[in-house]
Amino acid sequence: MVSNKIVKADPSQYVKVIDGVTRRSVVYGEKTLLCEFKLEKGAVIPMHTHPHEQTGFLVSGKILFTVDGKEYQMNPGDSWCVLGDVEHKVEVLEDSFLVEVFSPVREEFIAKD
Repeated sequence: MVSNKIVKADPSQYVKVIDGVTRRSVVYGEKTLLCEFKLEKGAVIPMHTHPHEQTGFLVSGKILFTVDGKEYQMNPGDSWCVLGDVEHKVEVLEDSFLVEVFSPVREEFIAKD
């Protein structure tokens, strides 16, 4: 059972996803998971899909986001919602920091104790 949570920032919790991409799963509840991503210029998150809805906000940097075959240059303050099972990828144009929420919870993103 999931309970209420308060989580303090801990930079040691970042994990490498692929070259140039690190993720910190910040906090999760019964239906959502909040993550931070640090992306290095030149990194590419290849085209992929997953059943989770993905809502995000670009805090800093610049990325080229391809969603369902359409390209979008994203700048700080831009946001998105990608529905489940929709193909998407990211090309990192500048070092970037973004925050995303996934629903339902991506169990594979949760650290197992």
